[in-house]
Amino acid sequence: MKIESIIRILDAQPLYENPDRSLETEIEYGFASDLMSDALALIQNSSTVLLTGLANPQSLRTAEMLDINLVIYVRAKHLPELDLQLAKEMGISVYSTDMTMYEACGRLFREGLPPLKR
Repeated sequence: MKIESIIRILDAQPLYENPDRSLETEIEYGFASDLMSDALALIQNSSTVLLTGLANPQSLRTAEMLDINLVIYVRAKHLPELDLQLAKEMGISVYSTDMTMYEACGRLFREGLPPLKR
């Protein structure tokens, strides 16, 4: 699924868009968690979108470690300016959606984005 489709499905608003990353980039899997230890333990494919309500540098540092380039914050969470600067330095596009994590995951799954394979 293309990044632009994910953004449309979730009605997500950009907090920072990496200008070097095309909205045509394909994302293969979705993963959602507020526990970054779960993300580190389970995500093995960098072509994954990370959905989380953990709006702080830890989520960005986790995404960077996993080479994830797209993070979507649920429940209308936003990052402070200092964290947005960190996202920019890391080249990670970040968005925010008003949806709950449950609804966001359900919509992406219904539209064909599969969960990570175990």
